Amino acid sequence: MRILGIDPGSRKVGFGVIDIVGTQRQMLHVEHGVMRLNDKQDLVMRIQELAQRLQKMLSEIKPNYVALEDIFMGENVRSALILGQARGAVLATLGLGNISVVNLSATTVKLAVTGTGRATKDQVGKMVQAILKLEKKPAEDAGDALALAICYGQQCFRPQLISSSPAPKRLSRNEKQKALYDLAVAQGKI
Repeated sequence: MRILGIDPGSRKVGFGVIDIVGTQRQMLHVEHGVMRLNDKQDLVMRIQELAQRLQKMLSEIKPNYVALEDIFMGENVRSALILGQARGAVLATLGLGNISVVNLSATTVKLAVTGTGRATKDQVGKMVQAILKLEKKPAEDAGDALALAICYGQQCFRPQLISSSPAPKRLSRNEKQKALYDLAVAQGKI
């Protein structure tokens, strides 16, 4: 099974691809990166560029599923609206490609990857690096996209590790350690 994680944006879009293989359901890194859009163009042209480049990527990668970061509301309403437009372009492109999409909140992803829903981006990046055995920590947006793919991969096979509610319960220290241990076993690290 191939999972593409997408961290959408109007200037840059993080992407990360993992494969889940074997009876142990090991997660293997395929590729990751940041798609930088031409920020000298107006929003309409950037959205068009995003859709075209994503369509090309989908035809090359051929994912079975896409994990997309869910909408969150910050203090800046204008930024949220622009992000929503970029996210809409991603959803439309995926819909036209008949690709299954799951929306995951940032808190759910952080909880699944690090054991706490309040992890920093640096902590998420370091755990992604460890889980996928990468030589170096991925760039922030690419790390977030890989974390989305990892989270969905866990959800497919170990749904009890994460909550789909907007505000996941806080795990006890023992629950976190067990979840991380189970993940390490699933990854073939133990």
